[in-house]
Amino acid sequence: MKTPKRLQPLVDEGLIDEVMRQLMSGKEATVYVVRCGDDIRCAKVYKDATERSFHQAVAYQEGRRVKNSRQARAMEKGTKFGRKMAEEVWQNAEVDALYRLAAAGVRVPTPFICFEGVLLMELVTAADGNAAPRLNDVELSAEQALLFHAALLRQVVLMLLAGVIHGDLSEYNILVDEHGPVIIDLPQAIDAAGSSVAASMLERDVTNLANFFGAVVPELLGSQYGKEIWALYEAGLLTPDVPLTGRVAAPTAPADVDGVIREIAIAREEEEERVRLKMEAQS
Repeated sequence: MKTPKRLQPLVDEGLIDEVMRQLMSGKEATVYVVRCGDDIRCAKVYKDATERSFHQAVAYQEGRRVKNSRQARAMEKGTKFGRKMAEEVWQNAEVDALYRLAAAGVRVPTPFICFEGVLLMELVTAADGNAAPRLNDVELSAEQALLFHAALLRQVVLMLLAGVIHGDLSEYNILVDEHGPVIIDLPQAIDAAGSSVAASMLERDVTNLANFFGAVVPELLGSQYGKEIWALYEAGLLTPDVPLTGRVAAPTAPADVDGVIREIAIAREEEEERVRLKMEAQS
């Protein structure tokens, strides 16, 4: 196929030898299958901020800092230079998270380089060698659903122990290869220690999993794995293989009404995005 304009610099630098086909186009990026020497990889081309439908809410930016004070001031003021820096921070967040999580044993694609707004990384494949399907496109038995749910909870725990929360985890950004689920799409990754909404974001990620698998295994609906995982994390008792029950004691502290309202607004936007993606998948 004709080389897209955004990939031409990587071709010119010898990082990509051939653009084979477009794999998918999502709310934040377009992904292409590319050949790099003898290896088949994927190139994730981030969309400009004006083209992305994913809301870069303050919740996702909290905890992300740049060391250069001039850059930080420009980002706060929203100048042209500041917007460019914000874009780099947004893109580098995924690269940093992928390296960090891979080192922690989390099942994520192997990153290679981020160059000119393009992330070059491993192409996750199924047993037949073709690109792995999204979890949303896989038919699951009740037994498989329970196995995948447990596997993903362990991945969430490993991520949290590495200080990272996905922030947008759902059946649409999980691939399934021959060994099970692989987590993708991390530009909105949250710093567990640096964000005031880390607990609620973790709980929302885990609830998304329960709701998806709950369509096959109804007993997962209403489980409280997110709250349980966070409570263990805060108490310093979270380990990779800690037994989870999905139940927590009833809270005694006053409800955070403002926080609930904020989470409802975010959840509404996410549900609208989920519906849009489902309609796209069916068209």
